[in-house]
Formats: sequence, structure tokens, C-alpha cells
Amino acid sequence: MKVRELMDAEFPHSFLVSGKQRTLELQARSQEEMISWMQAFQAAIDQIEKRNETFKAAAQGPEGDIQEQELQSEELGLRAPQWVRDKMVTMCMRCQEPFNALTRRRHHCRACGYVVCARCSDYWAELKYDDNRPNRVCLHCYAFLTGNVLPEAKEDKRRGILEKGSSATPDQSLMCSFLQLIGDKWGKSGPRGWCVIPRDDPLVLYVYAAPQDMRAHTSIPLLGYQVTVGPQGDPRAFQLQQSGQLYTFKAETEELKGRWVKAMERAASGWSPSWPNDGDLSD
Repeated sequence: MKVRELMDAEFPHSFLVSGKQRTLELQARSQEEMISWMQAFQAAIDQIEKRNETFKAAAQGPEGDIQEQELQSEELGLRAPQWVRDKMVTMCMRCQEPFNALTRRRHHCRACGYVVCARCSDYWAELKYDDNRPNRVCLHCYAFLTGNVLPEAKEDKRRGILEKGSSATPDQSLMCSFLQLIGDKWGKSGPRGWCVIPRDDPLVLYVYAAPQDMRAHTSIPLLGYQVTVGPQGDPRAFQLQQSGQLYTFKAETEELKGRWVKAMERAASGWSPSWPNDGDLSD
């Protein structure tokens, strides 16, 4: 473990305590209090390390035939990173696209701590500091940690927003099914649409004419929408409403409607998955 002072004018008297699995950012009320806390932490760390060295020496024996290299905090995936604060950046630290509240929200790479967009962090790698469990990471860290180049399926990430594939299989989406589209707003899309909330874009609803389509008829950023009951109390109908915008849907069953309502309410609140299979509501 290590202790170091943070030189941040916005957060004075702050310091970090970093270990293999966690990095804590702490703030004292004064410079003197910060120094006292840092000294106390360092004394505890030194005492633990001294005990560990004594144990290692006893385990190695006189020949010292066991050599163990100490992990460095800079080694990617071995220690929890210090996260870059959301408000310190206005654009993705990988693709440099600007963030906004609707279609490009902030995420943190669990390996390097950078603030990145959903598409640049749509990768999963095992991190040693988290017991080798898969964590959401950026492309740079994914390539470093796994040795894999960009998967072919990811090469189309910079296509237009409506040119996103329909993610017809459940493992590619958080929720997908046919829904009846009610009202004149849908134009030529027909009485039914294949509706998808993709796993790699969990705050947007895409509406396709068919599951095989590669271009969506429309997309709806769900953040901030209200999910309400349908017109005339239809038990299978529900609506999305925000600032004069109104979309009406009807599911084939009440059970399917319930799953869609839950998925849309979750997206409207800004929720996004932290694990590869987290939050899947598809069949």
C-alpha cells in the first residue's frame, strides 16, 4: 500500500491511500490534520510490511530460493486505479467525442480510471485486483490486458446512430421484442416494430422494421423520459412522455409489458450495466 498527497487546488488537504483492491481519496480539514493522518497511515503500512518481510524471510529459509517481485501500483489491472473525476473532463478521454446528458454519458474504465464514453468502454477484461472478475474497461486497456486486437464486431463503432445493427439476439441487448406502435408519429414503420435497448448503448431505444435490419427507423434517448400507463387503461399498453414528446407502445402480453416498463424506467434514470450479464431482461 502507498500514501501520497493530492495536489488539487479544488480539493485542498486531500490524499490517496492505494492498495491492490481499493484506492481511497480522503480529505482532511486542514494541512496539519492531513499530515497527521498520512503519517498514521504510513506507520501502519510500514508495520504491516515489516511483518510481511519477516514472514517471507522465514518462509524462504537461509537459501532464499523463493523470489517474489513486489507489485507496483502503476501496473495495469493489478491495483485499483484512481478515477478521474467526471467534472474534470468534457469529452471522452479515448475518442475525444464531447459528452452530453442524452446520448454520450460518462463511464469509468476500471483498469486505468479514465472517463470514457459507452462505446469506448464496451469491453470486458479480468482484473487481478478484483479477483480476476471481468470488469468494464476501455479499448486501450482491453488490448493491453488481453493481448487481443479490436474484435471485428466493434469495427463499425463510428457508424451513424441509426446504422446500428438490431442486436437481435438476447446476449447483445438488455431488452428486445416486437411492440405494436400506436399513433401517427411512427409514419411508415408499420403496425409493429422490433424494439431494442442494446447492451452497448443502454440508454437508447432503437426501433426497427424487422430484427434483421441494419438501420433503425428511429432512436429515442430514454434518459429523463417518464413511463406511464397506456391510453384508455389498456393493460398491455404504455407510453413514453417528455416535454411534449409522446410515444405509445403495446406489448403482446402483460408480462412482456412489465419487463419493457422496467427496462425503460431503468434507462430513463441513467442506469447502465456494470457486468456482462447484468440487468438482462430479454428472454
